[in-house]
Amino acid sequence: MLKWLQMLAEYNHWANERLYEASSKLSDTQYREDRGAFFASMHGTLNHLLIGDRIWLSRFVGGKNEPRELDGILFESFQDLWQARRQEDARIKAYIASLDEPKLTATITYRTTRSPTVIEQELGPLLVHFFNHQTHHRGQAHCILTGLTGEAPSLDLFVYQRETGDSIIRGHGNLSRAPERRPG
Repeated sequence: MLKWLQMLAEYNHWANERLYEASSKLSDTQYREDRGAFFASMHGTLNHLLIGDRIWLSRFVGGKNEPRELDGILFESFQDLWQARRQEDARIKAYIASLDEPKLTATITYRTTRSPTVIEQELGPLLVHFFNHQTHHRGQAHCILTGLTGEAPSLDLFVYQRETGDSIIRGHGNLSRAPERRPG
């Protein structure tokens, strides 16, 4: 499992860079426009992704300063948010690199954000949720980009694997870095 989590940490950074690069081409109006996504806009969605990562990483390391508002805005400036995203991705990779297999079966105890429920859970499955949560909201961001521009970068894990060679035994797939375009 540890090898997969290390791959997911690298993939997370790769996907976020692609997403932020594409988002950097939006006008400020487009970036902040309510597109009907769960966190309304690209601005809200990207901030939520960072909030979620900070909440979970704080829980994983036993921190006490996790954000309390899931829809909060940590950074108004896109460039500041991107810089914070890069720093968080580096923290995530360093944290995953610090783990060993026995730590993945250890438990952590945390209080849920939406209610005062105390949960004790194995770390490994929580890390799977952590990376899945990022993919879920990046999918929403992908939809926002596609709706605004008609295209968005591919964020598929297999594209990452083929570009980097991670877990590939033979071949590379001849993938293009061209964005995905909405059909029709």
